[in-house]
Amino acid sequence: MAALRRRLFLTALTLTQAVVIPSALATDDWILLLQNKQCPECRLSDADLVHADLRDADLSGAKLQRANLSKARLDGADLSNADLSFTSLHGASLRGSNLTGAKLYGTDLRDCDLTGALLDTNALEEAHWRGAKGITTQSQSHAALHNAGVSAAKAERWTQAEDLFGKAIIKQPETAESWVARAIAREKLGKRKLAIQDFSYASQLFEKQGSIVPAKQLQAAAISLQEKTVTNETGNGVGSTLLGGLISTSQALLPIAMKLFMPTLGL
Repeated sequence: MAALRRRLFLTALTLTQAVVIPSALATDDWILLLQNKQCPECRLSDADLVHADLRDADLSGAKLQRANLSKARLDGADLSNADLSFTSLHGASLRGSNLTGAKLYGTDLRDCDLTGALLDTNALEEAHWRGAKGITTQSQSHAALHNAGVSAAKAERWTQAEDLFGKAIIKQPETAESWVARAIAREKLGKRKLAIQDFSYASQLFEKQGSIVPAKQLQAAAISLQEKTVTNETGNGVGSTLLGGLISTSQALLPIAMKLFMPTLGL
C-alpha cells in the first residue's frame, strides 16, 4: 500500500509541477521534500526541481550541488549551510529566504529575487548575480562591485556601471579609482556636473595619498569639463586624451582586484 501511495504521489506530482523525476533521485528524501517541505540535510545533488514550489521549505544543510532550481519558488525557505555549488537558481524567487552559511560557489543567481534574503557578508563573491533583485552591498565586496561595474562599462551599459560604481563607493569611499570610474560613467550618460564632482573628489583622495600626478590630472579633467559646461560644448565623454597618463579611461576602468576569483563577475 505504501508503495502504491508513493507511485500515485509521483504521478500526480509530474502532472501538476514542471519537475523531472529521474529514477535515481526518486528517494525518500526527495519525496519528503516535495510532500512535506521538511528535508534538512537532504542529498539532492543534480536534482531537477524547475518551477518547484518550495516556499518555507526546510533545506538547511542540504546537498544541492548542480541541482536545477530555476524559476523555483523558495520564498521563506531555510537554505542555511546548504551546498549550492554550481546550482542553478536562475529566475528563482528567494524573498525572505535564509542563505546564511550557504556555499554559493559558481551558483547561478541571475534574475532571481533576493529581497529580504539573509546572506553572509560578501556571500556573492563567487556567484553569478547579474539582474538579481534585492541585493544589498553587505553581500558584495568593494572589489566585486567595482569589477562588475568595469564589465558593465566595457559593454557600454553605462547606467548599470554608474550604479555599481556608486555601490562600490558606499562600500569603500576612500578608493579613488571607483570615483574616477563613476565619473567616466556619468560623463558618458551626460551627467557632466556630477562627473565633475566625482573627478574633483577623486583628485582630493589621490592628493591625500601622496599621488600628486594623478591628482593634478584629475583636477585638470574637472576644470576642462567645467569649461565645456560653461560654453555649452558637447562631447563624446571624457576619453583617454582628456585624462592622459596613468588616469586614462581604459586604465581607470581596469579591475582593481585581478587576482580575486569571481566567475564572470556575475555578469
